Amino acid sequence: MAAGSAGRDVPVVLSVLGRPPAGRPPGVLAACDGSDGSLWALDRAMTEAERFGLPLYVLAVVNPAPAGYPPGMAELVRESVETLVESMADGLRRSVAAVQRQRSAPYAGELSLHVVLGNVIEVLLEAAARQHTLVIGTRGNGGFARLLLGSVCSAVVHHAACPVLVVPAPPAA
Repeated sequence: MAAGSAGRDVPVVLSVLGRPPAGRPPGVLAACDGSDGSLWALDRAMTEAERFGLPLYVLAVVNPAPAGYPPGMAELVRESVETLVESMADGLRRSVAAVQRQRSAPYAGELSLHVVLGNVIEVLLEAAARQHTLVIGTRGNGGFARLLLGSVCSAVVHHAACPVLVVPAPPAA
C-alpha cells in the first residue's frame, strides 16, 4: 500500500474474517466491485458524504468460494484467496483514483477502503446496519435475467437497515 502512484495513497483495510469493519462512526457506505455502475455509485457516494459531512467507506466483497470448499481444500487455496483479496484492494484503489480524476473537485473527506471475504449480500447488509446511507449502483439487469441470477441491489433495497440510494447508469449521450 505504498503512496505515490495514482490511487495508492488511500489506506485499504483488509478483513479476511468475513465481517465488515466495525467501531467507526456511521457514514456513507459505497459498494464497489469495479463495474461502471459501482463507479457511478462511488461518485454519488462521495457527493453524499460531502453533503452530510460524513466519512466514506468503500466496500468490496470477495466471495472466493460461493459453494464452499470441500474438506481439506481451504488450506490449499489460501494463497489464491490472498492474491484475490490483494487484487480487489488494488482494484478499489484504482476505482477511487478514476472517480477522483473525473470529478470537478476531488473528494477531500475521510475515506477508507475495505475488502471483506464473504457472501456479498450478507456482508453488505451487515455493514449497512451501522451506516447513515448505503449507495449502490445498478447494472441494469432486469426482467428474466434478474429472476435467474438474483440481484444484490434488489436484496439490499429490501433488507438493509439504513436508507439505500440506488444509482442508475447515466443517460446515454
